[in-house]
Amino acid sequence: MLNWIKQILGLEQSRFIIVGVLNTIIGMTAMFLAYNLFHMGYWLSSAMDYIVASIFSYFANKYFTFQSKKRSAMEVIRFIINIAACYLVAYGIARPVVMTFLKEMDWSVSVMEQISMLFGLGIFIVLNYFGQRYFVFVKKNGLPQ
Repeated sequence: MLNWIKQILGLEQSRFIIVGVLNTIIGMTAMFLAYNLFHMGYWLSSAMDYIVASIFSYFANKYFTFQSKKRSAMEVIRFIINIAACYLVAYGIARPVVMTFLKEMDWSVSVMEQISMLFGLGIFIVLNYFGQRYFVFVKKNGLPQ
């Protein structure tokens, strides 16, 4: 299966998917525990996802996915900016969109917020890949490493 993914997507995208799956498991575990066990609410719970998962994501994508050898404070700053921007855009869009489409359903706010979190996660993944590829881990000439 892994070879099939590599053939279709390429090595870098395949690595990003592998890191993404692990990152998603780590982040979603943190997010849903924060929301359901600690009752932290939509924004704080989804933020916990990205605080916990971003630490893993930075190192895994830096060394495994994009194989960046640079040691740069600017790279870390760009990573933080990318994660923050992707988070705010994805979850800022997800909640109102899902709440609008599901408002006629007889579901609790809790269920709709958790669906919003999943939808936000999908948006985040797409934005994050392009942000890391073209903004965070770039060479001097502006192209991905």
